[in-house]
Amino acid sequence: MESISAQRRGELLSSARDVVKLELRDHYAMDAETLEAYRCGDHDVVKAAYAETAEEIADMLASGRSWRRVRVVSEPLSEYQRMAVEFSGVAVDAGEELRWLPRRLVSAVALPGNDCFVLDGLAAMFNILDGTGDRADIQYSADPAVVRFCADAFATAWTLATPHRDYHPE
Repeated sequence: MESISAQRRGELLSSARDVVKLELRDHYAMDAETLEAYRCGDHDVVKAAYAETAEEIADMLASGRSWRRVRVVSEPLSEYQRMAVEFSGVAVDAGEELRWLPRRLVSAVALPGNDCFVLDGLAAMFNILDGTGDRADIQYSADPAVVRFCADAFATAWTLATPHRDYHPE
């Protein structure tokens, strides 16, 4: 594994034609301001944050690229994930293929230890978070075994997961 900068991460994501992302956490500190707005009922701020992501996804898809995401979540949902379920429709409307996978369904599924992206089936990238949910590192690997593991984990998760519009959390 190689540690890379956030700038390099962005370059790799923007150059990939096919991106899949597997998210494994119930809370992300980088979205603290959006979560606080959600808690305060300021849904305009939350919608604006999700609209930024939706715009990026729409631009990506318009250029012929693909983006799929699976979010593995604990149920009942954390406050963060309740917000995500409520507002992710903005990105889905923009073309994001998003599925939700209850954690109880993955007990016997081999998943990476960290959130990961698979880029064009050729590389894997991992967001390493610290105990508070802040990003501590970004790791990159082009090792075929690592990429295959992550791609297989995503494929299994995708098969088990429920499309956003059909997901009704417990």
